[in-house]
Amino acid sequence: MGAEVTKQEFTGEDRVRFRRQVSRGTDAIARMLADGLFTDQGRPPKPLLGMEVELNLVDEQMRPAMANAAVLEAIADPDYQTELGQFNIEINVSPRPFTTDDTISLEQALRTSLNRAEERAARTDNHLVMIGMLPTLKAEHFAHQWISANPRYDLLNEQIFNARGEDLEIDISGVPLADGHDTERLHTSTDSILPEAACTSLQLHLRVAPEDFAAHWNAAQVISGIQVALAGNSPFLAETALWHESRIPVFEQATDTRPLELKNQGVRPRVWFGERWINTIFDLFEENTRYFPALLPVSTDVDPLAELDAGRIPTLDELRLHNGTVYRWNRPVYDIHEGQAHLRVENRVLPAGPTVVDTMANAAFYYGVVRGLVEADRPLWSQMSFNAAAENLQSGAHFGMESQLYWPDVGWVRPDELVLRRLLTLAEKGLRAYGVSDKARKRYLSVIEGRCVTRRTGSVWQREAVAAREKAGESRSAALSGMLADYVTLMHEGEPVHTWDM
Repeated sequence: MGAEVTKQEFTGEDRVRFRRQVSRGTDAIARMLADGLFTDQGRPPKPLLGMEVELNLVDEQMRPAMANAAVLEAIADPDYQTELGQFNIEINVSPRPFTTDDTISLEQALRTSLNRAEERAARTDNHLVMIGMLPTLKAEHFAHQWISANPRYDLLNEQIFNARGEDLEIDISGVPLADGHDTERLHTSTDSILPEAACTSLQLHLRVAPEDFAAHWNAAQVISGIQVALAGNSPFLAETALWHESRIPVFEQATDTRPLELKNQGVRPRVWFGERWINTIFDLFEENTRYFPALLPVSTDVDPLAELDAGRIPTLDELRLHNGTVYRWNRPVYDIHEGQAHLRVENRVLPAGPTVVDTMANAAFYYGVVRGLVEADRPLWSQMSFNAAAENLQSGAHFGMESQLYWPDVGWVRPDELVLRRLLTLAEKGLRAYGVSDKARKRYLSVIEGRCVTRRTGSVWQREAVAAREKAGESRSAALSGMLADYVTLMHEGEPVHTWDM
């Protein structure tokens, strides 16, 4: 969400002022685009790989550990930060060059950092788990008392419920674990937004030249459904078998500020795929201003247009704060580095885990395919409707490898077949264009290929492991705990998930 937020009560005047500041910030973006004031304007930036990885905390019995304050104190590393739930932390991976063998160096650095953090967390009798949704989370863990101590999280919780006016409802029907099993349904209500904290993700950042932003954002939207189908790792919540990538519907419902009446009127949700292809980043910031009321209307006295008149690059604090509370699956980012403004695409659809090499493979596939699509002779998004891309995301998240996705010139196709027939070649081409070495390309794309050949993702492995344990007579609770213990062991061994035995 950007800067710390401490103000606890907001007036109507605060909201009017904040809206005005966001609108002036949007005007400043348009002026900066027209005047060529972004540092990368007219030339592609040096390719950098940046990521954020959200992590869960468990105790020795694989139960959620409400201990992020103690764990962060033990880790004592500024790269690790608090998250919404007391059972979450996050590691911010500093951007690294995305060329030659630098991606492998990043993998090694990430593995070393996580191992060191795990060793220190273990001194508090807690452990780190890199997984999309912690399978041992229960509805009781969504009580307001488990929100992290940082005041901004409690304030965000308060503002979402003020806007909604009633408890949040989570209502999701899943996919049967195995043949003969019934479809399971999770239907619960909560007085906090903590179900959002159950959704632990891998967030990928790509810095782009302003004139290339729209193409990169459109390309990221095109492949979102394929990403979640290939990387699903979130099949369980509250002891219920849900979607292969349940983060998608849970996050959509957990931050929904609309009561039923506003949903029926077609008011846009704050977790949003979007509704159109774009021509410029300005389109997205303009939508933010037009469609979404402020959740945290904290304003400064800085006029961004006056800053431009004075020859200074504005920080656009209000625009950035507002953008941080519109939860697009592919989010635009305006940022300042060394006094210069730049733009990034933040990809938010992927779950965390299962292993470091799986994480790096997911990142490499994303960056490679996006680059390949952007450099294609004819934009793929000109050959398919935006609704088809949105439906692909829902289908890929729901059914994983069993989903049917739409792709131009192919029609309806399973994700594994599409990747093996077309997208691995495209990813290879894109990574080569970035300057990624043969060794790195082979290492990470072979992981994606292996998942497609075996048709095994983290979600598939989790679901099969729980079904086998239940068939052997274990209760759902025992099966989830046992599966998670095995998952943690295999996660530390570090081999990609498609090679895991039951």
